Amino acid sequence: MRFLKGLVTVLTLTMILGVLTIVALFVMRFADATRVDVPSNVVLPEGATATAFTQGEGWFAVVTDGGEILIYDRVTGALRQRVEVETD
Repeated sequence: MRFLKGLVTVLTLTMILGVLTIVALFVMRFADATRVDVPSNVVLPEGATATAFTQGEGWFAVVTDGGEILIYDRVTGALRQRVEVETD
């Protein structure tokens, strides 16, 4: 019985350490993922408010509350393209 009790105790400690390790890895991995390099000075059209932001290699896009997607150049900050989104 003592041997079985020792095995259960070791298994319990191993599982606790395993769960703590997995939680620590998730925290370390996803802590870096939340950092987004948002440009400091984005000039939106008059009266537009940003509702979403996304980025790619060499560009970033801002979705406005007026139903537009504004695509900017990452280096110069110049507006590359303006896409109207049709709403029903």
